[in-house]
Amino acid sequence: MSTIVARFRSSLGRFELDADFSLPAHGVSALFGASGSGKTTLLRLIAGLTRAPGSLSVNGEIWQDDRTFLPTHRRALGYVFQEASLFPHLSVRGNLEYGWKRVPAGERRIRFDDVIDWLGLSALLPQAPHQLSGGQRQRVAIGRALLASPRLLLMDEPLSALDSNSRAEILPYLERLHRQLELPIIYVSHALDEVARLADTLLLIDAGKISYQGPLIEGLTRLDLPLAHRDTAGTVIDTTVISHDPAFQITQVARGNIAFELPGLHAAPGEPLRVRVAARDVSLALSAPSQTSILNLLPARILEIADDAPGQMLVRLALEDTVLLARITRKSAHALNLQPGMAVVAQVKSVAVA
Repeated sequence: MSTIVARFRSSLGRFELDADFSLPAHGVSALFGASGSGKTTLLRLIAGLTRAPGSLSVNGEIWQDDRTFLPTHRRALGYVFQEASLFPHLSVRGNLEYGWKRVPAGERRIRFDDVIDWLGLSALLPQAPHQLSGGQRQRVAIGRALLASPRLLLMDEPLSALDSNSRAEILPYLERLHRQLELPIIYVSHALDEVARLADTLLLIDAGKISYQGPLIEGLTRLDLPLAHRDTAGTVIDTTVISHDPAFQITQVARGNIAFELPGLHAAPGEPLRVRVAARDVSLALSAPSQTSILNLLPARILEIADDAPGQMLVRLALEDTVLLARITRKSAHALNLQPGMAVVAQVKSVAVA
């Protein structure tokens, strides 16, 4: 299988980067960590903007090893920075055509009109950068990077400089790119909601070291990793829309034999929908209650139990091939005598679109 394989060792003052990882050459891989953990340093090493001892290959092509170092302009990549650095003297069309025209026609892997469509840029083409909102400028910057026909797209916290409204505006476009492109994307963020919404693979970095690499869902729900112990802990589930109940404004989704109901009418039947279940919204019972306001009562098996915040426990649950987290009190865990392997009923109070 095509992969991105890297190993870097770098010292910058008192900061030590020691990163060794392998990522699939498709989908969105999120590089996640706290500020100062080494995310941007690692991204710049991949881009060749910073140099340090190490190795990097993309789909079998050596970009760096003991004998080779391809400069940035020879690496088939696109780079989207935190700030959209557009050429102020060019229109939106001119900015987009800048990268497009530098690629020989026979080597272009992405059509100009497709990028315009995916990112909703048609009405913006004649405008100047200073006439655009922050979200619009960033969409143009992403389009310009894509039109350079990269084999790898690097995105360094592309939403961090935007306000909440602009972030909400641009996220659906990033989701569309995820669906439409085979192009691998390494997406740097310290915002867990972005990662949960967009990523397939998680690369967790802490103080310059890779502490986890693998599927997003496993990384979110492993009790030995820090993400499961955040206040916002939970999991994401890739489901398919089954039906709508217009009278009650309910959407039913399913993954295998596991079905969920969530408020609102979302997507069309048959379409994929990623949903998120927060650990704080899952409670446990030994048998299904006969009368309850909770719509989602799901048979589950306890995989693991671990201490969490004072007086609280985290329970990792299996629902067929789906994993949920439940955050309950230590008193409740003791009262129910919960143990790994036990069959329980997961009472999911809330399911949301990721």
